[in-house]
Amino acid sequence: MAALRWLFAIQLLSMGAMEMSGPFWPLQLRALGDAPGGLAVASAVAYAGPLVTAMLFTPVWGRIGDRVGHKPMLLRALLALAATQLWLAFAGSATVVLAVRLLQGALAGFIAAAQAYGAGIVARAERGALMARLQVATALGSMLGPLAGGLAYSAFGFAAVNAIAAAICLACAACAARVLPAERREGNLDGLSSRAASPAASRASSGLAPQSVAVNNDALGEAAGLRGVVAGLLAGIVLVQAGKMMPQGFFSLYAEQVLHAAPWLTGLCYGATAAGLCLFAPFWAKQFRDKPRAWVLQRIEWICWACAGIVALQAIGRSIALVLAVRLAWGIAMAALLPVFYGLLSQETCDAQQGRVLGAGNSAAKAGALLGAAAGGLAMAWLPLEHIFWSVATLYMVAALGMRVWRGQAAAQPISA
Repeated sequence: MAALRWLFAIQLLSMGAMEMSGPFWPLQLRALGDAPGGLAVASAVAYAGPLVTAMLFTPVWGRIGDRVGHKPMLLRALLALAATQLWLAFAGSATVVLAVRLLQGALAGFIAAAQAYGAGIVARAERGALMARLQVATALGSMLGPLAGGLAYSAFGFAAVNAIAAAICLACAACAARVLPAERREGNLDGLSSRAASPAASRASSGLAPQSVAVNNDALGEAAGLRGVVAGLLAGIVLVQAGKMMPQGFFSLYAEQVLHAAPWLTGLCYGATAAGLCLFAPFWAKQFRDKPRAWVLQRIEWICWACAGIVALQAIGRSIALVLAVRLAWGIAMAALLPVFYGLLSQETCDAQQGRVLGAGNSAAKAGALLGAAAGGLAMAWLPLEHIFWSVATLYMVAALGMRVWRGQAAAQPISA
């Protein structure tokens, strides 16, 4: 479908544009010289602040998208990113930079809007594959954006990096407005999938008044069950995203001091994980397509155990070749987690609630990223570097045990069609 190819390209370019300035905020804050609270605090706010504000406001934008359509929310997010990036290009003080970064997180919500929009133009059975494609676009943008930003920073300076990013986001907005079709709109019962709602609706409309109370009770009971399923999926997203982000703060130190790896090998290890995720996300989407929820959740549990084992290998490995292989395997396993969670969230929710639930899913991912960063910092403070990856393996074991407990409760609820 041409619209999905355009959506993939727009997400790749816009996410890459937003990552162009990512590595350079501490340098810019130091150059401005008036960082409130010192450079370390200001840098933390520049990176974590947008995650916090996005976590708070993305579900709000999702709810609005459910009412007015997700294409307008997608365009709004792109225009907001363009405006804030342009503002950052000309910001003359660290206080303004931090304020705009916080505002940027609050106004954005592009990933959730793209997911909800895509869910509105594909069949329900195709949503898992859609989430995998969009995850690949985000991962590619996250890899290519800093590279392009580094080249632009070296040639033209920091202001030009943000101005170029603003121009890319503006071009993406213009392209999206022109080439993306409007998604279909479908009303439904509160939080119910189409399969859950249709029996109740059809029986209620048949005029069988004596059965109306039972019908309503069945519908409400199924709605409550589906809300429990969604809550479990959100908790799973928090845990797997925390596991993904936890090593970010200490891996370069681990590679330098424990593996004695050159910087280019450290970068290669990062790239191996991203490559595994990008290459295998579509593969996992095909494996999970049209499978019962219980089957999918069981495989997710197994993959969480596999992640724990893979990270444990990294904890004991001292060969750079082994670590490279482990990082690639970890990326392959992670490709089966977050996109599949998003796909299940979309499938378990009616079309009228896509923005709300996918917005909550993206907020859960950001909460997991913050939790992982904090857990990584605590691990650095409490554990020697040579043993630090055992903490990540433990987190994945907790996630696997949580999945085992929760999937037994979720198995009783039918999966949506």
